This record gives sequence, structure tokens and C-alpha cells, in this order.
Amino acid sequence: MAVLPRHCCPSLFTAVILLLFCPSPASPHAFFIFGDSLVDAGNNDYLVTLSKANTPPYGVDFSFSGGKPTGRFTNGRTIADVIGEALGQESFAPPYLAPNSSAEVINSGANYASGSSGIFDETGSFYIGRVPLGQQISYFEKTRAQILETMGEKAAAEFLGEALFTVAAGSNDILEYLSPAVPFFGRQKPDPADFQDALVAKLAFHLKLTILQIASKTKRLNELGARKFVIADVGPLGCIPYVRALEFIPAGECSAAVNKLCEGYNKRLRRMIGRLNQETGPESAFVYTNTHGIVMEIIRQHRQYGSRIFFLACCRFAFRGLRVGSVS
Repeated sequence: MAVLPRHCCPSLFTAVILLLFCPSPASPHAFFIFGDSLVDAGNNDYLVTLSKANTPPYGVDFSFSGGKPTGRFTNGRTIADVIGEALGQESFAPPYLAPNSSAEVINSGANYASGSSGIFDETGSFYIGRVPLGQQISYFEKTRAQILETMGEKAAAEFLGEALFTVAAGSNDILEYLSPAVPFFGRQKPDPADFQDALVAKLAFHLKLTILQIASKTKRLNELGARKFVIADVGPLGCIPYVRALEFIPAGECSAAVNKLCEGYNKRLRRMIGRLNQETGPESAFVYTNTHGIVMEIIRQHRQYGSRIFFLACCRFAFRGLRVGSVS
């Protein structure tokens, strides 16, 4: 379970978003969120899946639910919730799969994220139900059509032009890559560099598809300025309890090899985002967020952030402190 104390928000991350996207008092009218359990607001509660966060202690510090689980894989808010609040959002973007969520799109946007999902469609198949990133984008296409039908082209273009799109994905793809290959399943593990290249290329494909869907049938978007995207990199997975348990890493240490794999992917991701900004010009703005660096700083200075013990799972269960459900 991800733990994000209220006083321990990644303020640098949020400040970057504020400076880049909110130079005026106006704030984004809606947030559209894609990714995995780091930003899932409860979509997996509506799936037949082994990856759910609908039992205590999930949500124990989430004041908006009275401390009850909401399907968020955290004790309280997700980073998407934190950013939304910082930018003045009055209500959180609802999970897309929740009943009647379409009625809230005009006010808050939508959250398509799904725990255990990945950039690759096959990622997370062990958990049965999940919504891969490609399917999340397909859901957004339905939302966009609904917005266009409800608001008309002019208003829809302005609405989408002012919205903020957040993508936090890739961690589960890397975690599955790290798992032992099973020869009789016909799975052959590629070299790390080839895997990193393929993962970044797939994410670039999804991002370009999203841009096309936003602009489709809303020609005025080209006149209204940038569509704003926040793309999070992959954090130091070599430091999470799941990986440290499987790799038999000594107490207080991280897996250097796993963190190196994450850093290699992040470097490629940063370059890809730079290319996207060049290709799309002023029509879109992509911001790379250094989640990896922020989390490593919190790990190194965890006592300053109010955490006495950082390397243990918050809820101990079974194997070496590993809690079921903490994989994504």
C-alpha cells in the first residue's frame, strides 16, 4: 500500500505543475488521469480482479471517505488527488467505471487508471481483470464523444484545451519484466535495452493516439493553445518492499540493479517527451516529472518527512513483510 502522509506531499512536483500550467488564477476545469495503481481512484472495484484496494487499511487517512476504502491503493490521496487539490479542483475526478461517473465529467473530468495495468496490454494478466493503458485511451474516446455531444464543438474544444492530462504508467511493466520467465509459456525475456526501448515506444504511440482523439472533430483546439500533459517517470522500484523481498536485499538497502533498469527507462522517456514537444509544437505541452528523483530524496531524508522506518511494508503479511496487494 502506498503511504502518502498529508504533510509529506511531493511539493516540488506540484510546484512545477503550478508554475507551468497555472500562470494565472484560472485552474484546469477537468483532469483526465491514466495509469496504474499509483493513480487508480477505484476502477478496479468494478472489475473481477485479484488487484483491489477495497479493504482496510486502504483509505484509513482519506478524510473524504471518512477513513473507508475507496479503491485507492493508498492510505489517503493519490498523487493525482494532490495535484488536483493544489490546482484548485473542488472534487476529484471519478473512476470511469463507477456508475453515473459520466454525469461528473463536465465538472471534474475522469479517472481511467487501473491497478496492476501497464503500458503493454498483457501486463497484469496474472491478476485477471485490469484496464491496460490502450483500453483506458479507448474509454477516453467515449468520454470525448460524450463531451462533444453534450457541449458542442466550440465549448468542447475550450473544455479539453483547458484540461490537464496525467499519465503514470510503466511500473508494472518493469515489475513483470523482472519476474522469472516461464519457458513453457513461450515467454522470452528481451535484453534490458530492447525492453526499455519497446516500452517507451509503446507509450509514445498511446500519447500520440490521445492527441489525435482530443483534436478529432474539434478543430478549434488548434486555435486555443496547448493541450497539457503531465507524464510521470518510474520511481525507484528497487526500494519497494516487494522487490527487496524477492531480491533478498539486506535491510535498509535498495536493489541497485533494479533501480538502474528504472533509470534507463526514465532517460529514454525524457528524450521521447522532448521529441513529442518538438513534433507537436505549441499545440501540446508535455511535462516530464522526475518522480524517481523525488522519491529517492524522500528515502534519503525520510526522517525529515516524518517517517521513522521507510523500508518496510506498512502492513506486514506473509513473506518477509510483503503484503498481498502491494505489487502495483
